[in-house]
Amino acid sequence: MHPALWISKTGLDAQQRDISIISNNLANASTIGFKKDRAIFEDLLYQNINQPGGQSTQDTELPSGLMIGAGAKVVATQKIFGQGNMQTTDNSLDIMINGPGFFEILMPDGTIAYTRNGQFTLNNEGDLVTPGAGHPLQPAINIPDDAQSITIAKDGEVSVKIAGDAQNQVVGQINLAMFINPTGLEPRGENLYVETAASGQPQVNVPGIDGTGSIVQGALETSNVNVTEELVNLIESQRVYEMNSKVISSVDQMLGFATQQL
Repeated sequence: MHPALWISKTGLDAQQRDISIISNNLANASTIGFKKDRAIFEDLLYQNINQPGGQSTQDTELPSGLMIGAGAKVVATQKIFGQGNMQTTDNSLDIMINGPGFFEILMPDGTIAYTRNGQFTLNNEGDLVTPGAGHPLQPAINIPDDAQSITIAKDGEVSVKIAGDAQNQVVGQINLAMFINPTGLEPRGENLYVETAASGQPQVNVPGIDGTGSIVQGALETSNVNVTEELVNLIESQRVYEMNSKVISSVDQMLGFATQQL
């Protein structure tokens, strides 16, 4: 096989993956708390024909070598945890993290997952849960049936107003988890992430303490996907894909010409 065919094939594979990543970003442009991905590219191993610095004669060295690359590949996807915009909802159970940090979510198997999506609701027992699968917030917060209003402070303290009581009643505390390398978290769908060896262990703090973000009630963090930027990236990837396809077509014509004429 001609080397250019294989090199261009790797370029096609790499751009297909990049377009898939961009497509996922665009599909989640309206997903609350979503963090966009970007593809990390690397060039493949080189065929070293002449080593730079090698002896060309007894008294001279090669100023540059002859090395032919083998193409490119996508080696990783990197989550960009930039802050999304604030969307005011005036819903007392909508909570936004202003700054770094993740809500802790208790999974059915007893493990903890993490999310930036603050769209919470109540289940039939009055517990604060995620709106999709109904996973409870950790530590658990239960809202009494006779609560007239819910107040969530910037530091995560949750209190309710009970009919006949002059003072609000504190019913729980929302904590936030921090990671030394949040990019190392593994996305699992349902707006959830899980801890990995790359992310490091979570450091759970009261909101606003030691660099942890603060809580904003009645607001949500929108996706940090910039649609215009993603469309530009999509056009760029499409053009690179087309150029790699053109190389394959050109090499095929060259080989066909050589076969017919020689």
